Order: sequence, then C-alpha cells, then structure tokens
Amino acid sequence: MPEQLGLPLEGRGEAPMVQRSGEAPTMASGAERSGADHLLERVVERGNVKRALARVRANRGSPGVDGMTVEELPQYLNEHWSEVREQLLGGTYQPQPVLRREIPKASGGRRQLGIPCVLDRLIQQAILQVLQPRFDPSFSEHSYGFRPKRSAHDAVKAAQRYVEEGRRWVVDVDLEKFFDRVNHDVLMGRLARRIGDPRLLRLIRRYLNTGIMVNGVVMERYEGTPQGGPLSPLLANLLLDEVDKQLEKRGHAFARYADDCKVYVRSRRAGERVMAALEQMYAKLRLRINRDKSKVAPVSKCSFLSYAFWFGKGGAARRRVAPKATETLKRRVRQITRRSGGRSIGAVVEELRKYLPGWKRYFQLADTPRIFADHDQWIRHRLRALHLKQWKRGHRTFAELRKLGVPESAAAQAAANTRRWWHNAAMFVHFGLTTRYFDQLGVPRLAD
Repeated sequence: MPEQLGLPLEGRGEAPMVQRSGEAPTMASGAERSGADHLLERVVERGNVKRALARVRANRGSPGVDGMTVEELPQYLNEHWSEVREQLLGGTYQPQPVLRREIPKASGGRRQLGIPCVLDRLIQQAILQVLQPRFDPSFSEHSYGFRPKRSAHDAVKAAQRYVEEGRRWVVDVDLEKFFDRVNHDVLMGRLARRIGDPRLLRLIRRYLNTGIMVNGVVMERYEGTPQGGPLSPLLANLLLDEVDKQLEKRGHAFARYADDCKVYVRSRRAGERVMAALEQMYAKLRLRINRDKSKVAPVSKCSFLSYAFWFGKGGAARRRVAPKATETLKRRVRQITRRSGGRSIGAVVEELRKYLPGWKRYFQLADTPRIFADHDQWIRHRLRALHLKQWKRGHRTFAELRKLGVPESAAAQAAANTRRWWHNAAMFVHFGLTTRYFDQLGVPRLAD
C-alpha cells in the first residue's frame, strides 16, 4: 500500500452544514464536529483503506466499466490515491457507472448484478468498514444476512425453533425486485438519522444515483441499489430493519436474510393478518410485495434459504434440502459430467471438486444422509457412463475394464454394445469403477 494513504489530514475549516430528513440545514453541533461529522476522514484513513484493499483483492471479481482488474488496483492507488483522497474529502469525487451483468438464478430466470469498477468497490468497502460497526449493533436480532458472526445457517436454525414451538404456518414474503426498487429518498432519510457527516451522505447518494452501463450505453437510475457493490447489503439491512422492529413490537416469530423474510404463526388466519400488516409496513418504505410469489402456507410447503422442513417421529421438525436446490445440484452436475466436449476425467473431477464441497458445506444441516448417499451414487453412475463414452470402441472398453479387474464375461457384454453408456454403467462397469476408485481420483462425497 502506498505511503500516500498515510498523508496527514488537512485543515477542516468551518463546521459543515448538516441537513436531517424533514429539517432545514443547520450548523453541526460541537458533539457532531468531534466525531460523527468526521466519518469521511475515517473512511479514507490509511489503515482502513489497507483493510478494504485486502478484502477487495480477496473477493476478486471481474472488472467494471473501466476494465481495471483487481491485480492492477494497487499500482493505480500508488500513483493516484492522493488525488482520489483529495476528491473524496473535497466532495468532488464522482463514481463511475456500474456494469450490468446477468447471472442465472437457481429458481430460473436471470438475476441482474451491477458491477462497480474496482476503485469504487474499494471505496464502498472502506465506507462499509466504518458504518457497519456503527449500525449493526442496533439491528434486529432476527436479521441474519450480511452481518458479522451471523449466517444463513443461523437463520435456518431459528426458523426450525419456531416450527418446533408449534408455529406450523409461514408467511412467505417476496418483495418485488427489491434491490431494483429501493427508493433513494426514503433510504437517504434513514441514513441521515444515523450519519452526521453530510459529505459522506452526498457520496453515498452519488453511488445510489450512478448510472448503469448496458451494451455500452449509460442508463440513468432513480431508484434501486444494485447487487454487486459491497455497500448494498448494509443499506438493505438499514432500510428493512424498520419492518423488523415493527414485527418485534408485535411479538412475531420471524427470520430475515437480506430481503427474504419468513414469519412463523400458528394458523392460516393469523398468517393472513400478518401478511396484510406487512404489506402496509413495506408500503411506507415504498416497497411492494409480489402477490404472485408471496403466500401463507404450511411450513412443509415452503423453503427458506434453500432448506425445507419435514416432520419425523413424534412430530419433530427436521431439515432437508429444498427440492429446487436439489434440482440445481443435478443440473450443475449434469453440466459438469456431460458426455461431450472431449474433456478428460481429471478435468471433470477437478470441476466437481470445486463445486461439491461448497454445496455440501452449505447443506450440512440437512437431516437426510440417505438422500446424500443417493446423490453420491448417481454422480458416480454419471462418471462411469462418461468413462465408457470416452473409451468408445469395444476393444478398448474391454481392455480398460479388464485392467480394472472387471470379470471377462461382464467386460465382454459391456464392450458388445458400447453406445449403451448409461445402461452399461449400471450393469457391469461398477465392478471395476468402484467407489474406492472414485475416492482415489478425488471425487468428493456428499454423504459422510
């Protein structure tokens, strides 16, 4: 990190004007001058920027509109940080447009991401590191997304506790294009209640207003906080915390992860009342509930963070992988093990090693070891079929199977019709391509 990041702060002059939501501008008080209105200095402080740079480099990610890569960022800072820092403190820094990217959603369709350039990712990360410790302690204990020492697993466990307490109905709320519909004025009003530094407020507003580049054309944005920037999750939590607090006052059992909120109740009628109340709460924030995707339903028919619940002996609530998540797993494995493309078994196994362990870690709470073992068996079946497809010719199939110790009669039957890969993989090849064989290749197992 360049030494410029340690430049001493320059004179600050008069107390800045502070404007709070619904009020006329006023001079900052002495208390505000001593701390709250100097947040931007803390953002650009050398140690904070060094931590932000480390995080941005660790997260990697693709370049934004300027094409600068994460690897090129340190050299850019070495040459230009003094100028950037001066612009930030002087209120003249202008973020670059974000680059729109679409990625497939597990449930189908496409999710739009807004990718800031790496310099703006660094600045947003630096802002996040200053604001999160100030905001997070006041957030609801029922909020789990993008918060220190909290996780999706914690949210799932909380939901399970509610179900075990007898709340067998769930109010499943889907906010309509939440990250695209966040109202800037409402959000800035909530920020102004907590931030006394008008320069930092203006900088955040500029990030909210930054245009989106689509096919080389910059489109203006008047609402929304695009997914892809480090600051967006904190802003989402700040806005939605208002609803969390209302639910807490009413004594509801709920769990929220980002914009995914589930309220657990004891009857359909109670759920319908909660749904009507939530619609009003969100409306005050100028957010809309998607009626087509929101519902009041039995717990067994709703998933939360790709987990679902089933009831074992004695009515105990148990966790399982939601059907859509299982479909996503199989779709991805089919893509990796497709019998076209000419990839080696080693390359296929390497892809599986990148994908399966992460899937397993996320779904480690599932109480379904037999289903995981079935998935393992299915994956090995696909790999056996891939082996046969790559061997192609009958004489090679026969020779390879014999090398693996398959009995001569079974190897001959498999070689007699080499195009029945899936059938042969089930009938004969498992004698040689055993579970131990795939373990030695390094194929991860989902079942312990």
